[in-house]
Amino acid sequence: MSKRTLSVASLLALFGLTGYGALSLAIAADVPAPKDPKPAAAAPAAAVDPNQPNVNWPQWGGSSIRNNTPVGKNIPTEWEIGEFDYKTGAWDPTDAKNIKWVAKLGSQTYGNPVVNNGKVFVGTNNGGEWLKRFAPGTDLGCMLAFDIKDGKFLWQHTNEKHPAGRVYDWPLQGVCSAAYSEGDRLWFVTNMGEVRCLDAEGFHDGENDGPYVDEQKVIDAQIAQRKAQIQGQIKALQAQPTADAKTQEKIKALTAQATNISANLQQEADVVWVYDMMKEMGISQHNMCSCSLTAAGDTLFVCTSNGVDVEHNYIPAPDAPSFFAIDKNTGKVLWTDSSPGLNIHHGQWSSPTYAVIDGQPQVIFGGGDGYIYSFDPAGENGKSKLLWKFDSNPKTAKLELMGKGTRNDIISTPVVYDNKVYVATGQDPEHGEGVGTFWCIDPTKRGDVSKELAFNASDPKNPIPHKRVQAVVEKEGDFARPNPNSAVVWEYTIDDRDGDKDIAFEEQFHRSIGTAAIRDDVLYIADFSGLFHCLNAKTGKVNWVYDMLSAAWGSPLIVEDKVYIGDEDGEISVFKHSADPAEAMREEDGEMVPYYGTRNMGASVYGTPIVADNVLYVGNQTHLFAITPDGK
Repeated sequence: MSKRTLSVASLLALFGLTGYGALSLAIAADVPAPKDPKPAAAAPAAAVDPNQPNVNWPQWGGSSIRNNTPVGKNIPTEWEIGEFDYKTGAWDPTDAKNIKWVAKLGSQTYGNPVVNNGKVFVGTNNGGEWLKRFAPGTDLGCMLAFDIKDGKFLWQHTNEKHPAGRVYDWPLQGVCSAAYSEGDRLWFVTNMGEVRCLDAEGFHDGENDGPYVDEQKVIDAQIAQRKAQIQGQIKALQAQPTADAKTQEKIKALTAQATNISANLQQEADVVWVYDMMKEMGISQHNMCSCSLTAAGDTLFVCTSNGVDVEHNYIPAPDAPSFFAIDKNTGKVLWTDSSPGLNIHHGQWSSPTYAVIDGQPQVIFGGGDGYIYSFDPAGENGKSKLLWKFDSNPKTAKLELMGKGTRNDIISTPVVYDNKVYVATGQDPEHGEGVGTFWCIDPTKRGDVSKELAFNASDPKNPIPHKRVQAVVEKEGDFARPNPNSAVVWEYTIDDRDGDKDIAFEEQFHRSIGTAAIRDDVLYIADFSGLFHCLNAKTGKVNWVYDMLSAAWGSPLIVEDKVYIGDEDGEISVFKHSADPAEAMREEDGEMVPYYGTRNMGASVYGTPIVADNVLYVGNQTHLFAITPDGK
């Protein structure tokens, strides 16, 4: 495998807002009368036989331990996506192979699909323009619902963009979180920093579930705003000194547009309750709010995305929560925690994990200060109850603006496997490449379980408080000492496999925003530089590394004897599930390539493939594909 250096430019769109203030919404039919609030209906019982294919995949990672290892049968490794009209997004299936259906998403899609009770839900932006009541080009955050049978569009939940702009809500990124679905309910975090509970049926059940019942009020206000904007355009045209035929045609078209603004109620989301983190908690989310929720019983767990100011100089809301627990039926906050405080590096974009380990329930969060935190999910007297915390950075690592330093964040989601916690370090993709670390941690220890503790020569017996920029500044008399209470099982940063003491590109783990997948003690993780690493989950020993030659934003899927991973070039690489590189890959023209080959998705793949009810779902930047044998 050839050595290379990958230079990643700024990867997020830098376009201005389009159509803010021109939000439009009209409903031809009245919203049904509100119903009294009710608890979420119980989810169907999981299959007793673990070898039976899972029908649903209702949250990021499939379950609260976040390990993307579903059960499926005859999942395809070959497909062709067909052709698209890139002006309209219309799909031409003539040359498609093994594609059951295709659904149009936005122009940029970072939310991952989840499947529950016959529906698939995806967060994206408004590039798909499913709801014609919005002006073309209006930038929105959207959660879409489709029917899994045929990909039919069911409904859309819509949030406008934050008026403060990119400091809180980066243009065109839409809803970046994956939803959590249970029974007839759906919960997700919006681009506006809210936790929202929806009726998964939308208004198709003829009910308006509450306590939130303001859909009609919002609809009326938005339609009035849109019509007023159009009338303003008409008046401006009428005021021109000469009204030629072309101007008259524009006036006629705008008049018809204003007259015909309407929408189908059944294409709208039915909101049950809303919790506004920015308003209620004073959260100052940075660039976006991106948390894929999980739950235990009636409790949802949330990372808030609280972060730095627009200039990256200070933390506007250090006392605002970074993590909290909330009742999924009522939206009542149960406990909060603001441990990262003034030590937040940038944003906080990880997602929580829940597991019961040695009889102790734990909810595990990646903090914006580079620490991994574990709390008792029940809290204690309305407050958080810390079980352990772990600094994922070397104490001498330094934070520098725009990712130039060596102190990393936690953006990946912790995974629990065999009573161990697995997590990668990384940074905002816009910061590009850098050195990362992958950790295996023993979660049965308590207190500060970091690899090292920081001290100062003035008091060498007592650890010093953590510092945001650099935990240990040697010229100030600081030093690090091994922690006797360390929970490190193993760590992976570099692996001089050829023993030449010259660390090649493929012999290091780079920054990652991906999440591991593990089965049969074989672990897979992609780093942002495009290396796909296969490790021994017990020891951290490197089995093999494959260079995808393209940045990787997503995470692997393991199903049957296959491993899928997507990249920014729009390729899905499909390996055989094996620790042996000679089995996982095959030789082609003198190079080792994925055993089952690669499949081009036509646009960047920022998300993660999933499987539900023997259907492979893959989303690219603009479309969601349902892939089955023979496309049936």
